[in-house]
Amino acid sequence: MKPTRPARVDGSTERSAGDWEDEAEEAPFKPLTREQAEALRRQHPVLSPWQVVLVQALVGLLVSSVAWAVTRSDAVGWSALYGAAVVVVSQAVLARGMSRLPTENVRAAAMGFMVWELIKIAVAVSMLAAAQVVVPSLSWPALLVALVVCLKASWLALLMRRRVR
Repeated sequence: MKPTRPARVDGSTERSAGDWEDEAEEAPFKPLTREQAEALRRQHPVLSPWQVVLVQALVGLLVSSVAWAVTRSDAVGWSALYGAAVVVVSQAVLARGMSRLPTENVRAAAMGFMVWELIKIAVAVSMLAAAQVVVPSLSWPALLVALVVCLKASWLALLMRRRVR
């Protein structure tokens, strides 16, 4: 027999959209044992930021190669490669900074993350501002397409991690 819902303050047993309680949450919280926690960690390994950087670099090389092969234009190939470099270099700066953050103090780690994220953005914006000077005959569409594809490659790293297990 299914237990009945407790009556609300107004005497009704109906739920409204504003009710946040969930029947599944009625079970008491049970902490994991050491063995269960280790098994969970093995089942869901942490994705290293360097793996994401590597996947983004490989995708960037692929995109720039395809851009050059399709257009047969060195300017388009170099522009796409530079767009990929904007993502990879800025992400590598963030990964390096994050690997040096303190893990004991949560507030310091959160503040460090924000600082390194701002540095990452500054590096990316600086590289984009310098693009016209660095890449002769710059193709902005090729640069931006490669940049967006490399940004989205982080999802590919997550999918690859899932399939490896």
